[in-house]
Amino acid sequence: MDISLRQAIVLRKVVEGHRDTGQPVGSRWLAEQGDVPWGPSTIRAELARLEELGLLQHPHTSAGRVPTDSGYRHYVDELLQDGGAALDRPSVHIGTVRQEIDEAMRSTTEQLSQVTNLLAIVSAPPLETTTIRHVEVLLLQPQVAMVVVITSTGGVTKRVIGYQRPVDPGLVKWARSYLNEVLDGMAVGARMLHQKLGAAGLGELERGFLSSLAPAFTGLEDTAEDTLYVGGATRLMSEDRLQELSQINDLMKLLERRVALLAMLRSALEEPSVYLRIGAENEQPELRSLSVVAANYGIASRNLGAVSVLGPLRMDYPRAIASVRQAALELSHFVSELYDE
Repeated sequence: MDISLRQAIVLRKVVEGHRDTGQPVGSRWLAEQGDVPWGPSTIRAELARLEELGLLQHPHTSAGRVPTDSGYRHYVDELLQDGGAALDRPSVHIGTVRQEIDEAMRSTTEQLSQVTNLLAIVSAPPLETTTIRHVEVLLLQPQVAMVVVITSTGGVTKRVIGYQRPVDPGLVKWARSYLNEVLDGMAVGARMLHQKLGAAGLGELERGFLSSLAPAFTGLEDTAEDTLYVGGATRLMSEDRLQELSQINDLMKLLERRVALLAMLRSALEEPSVYLRIGAENEQPELRSLSVVAANYGIASRNLGAVSVLGPLRMDYPRAIASVRQAALELSHFVSELYDE
């Protein structure tokens, strides 16, 4: 939709004024702004025109206007032109010393929530991209062994297994060597993984011991799939950002429905740039009173996950967009180093 430069300026001021005050924006308030050169009568005419175009609306009987979903969309599209040069540049840094992706994801989620004051959600790399890097089998006590599995994403899982009789230390040493030889680089969910644990060429003693270790790998498969990191729900509501009860209810329903979050983030993986949905543009019903800003991260050959923020329609879009872009870039650098090792 094409609008005049004056109308674009008025729309931007209404969006930002409503964002900052939480109140409908009127012509008198706009005329008092130092960077608005027109009088109240001229502004009133432009407000009326923007309302006719469906970009603004009157809430109840108020004399002021608030943006519609279409108004927010027009505002955001203007922000994203020219590569988003007008966007804020908030600081989101993971740090190069972090060794595990779990810690990096948690740090990113918390920082993203802090700099935007919104709900932050980050998805971990999917199961099919995770491979086994190293397996350690340790004898803690004569009848207690521990299996440690380190994945390509830096994740570490362990499983302690008890036995009725003492375990032969030589068998433990053999199992460690065998598992690292045959499982190194294998996908966590690969069918071949379970075949290797029960290979026909192994002796009965060896196959029986590997069978006892199998739950460590099954557990890894169960916990690696579709991991989500969520932060900032308390902050978002405590700062009174969600003024309508319906928005709070929708947010709570969304957090309870993990499948809706996963569907949203999978859609974000397909976006070449910023994934941005405002209100009714969202496919999931729980999101239709909220806005979503997301960006994907990954390595050169494929996207691995998404970084997102959710919040009210009157969120600070420049900061939200720049924040998820920066966080996605940081995570891309981080996982690139892991997958290149």
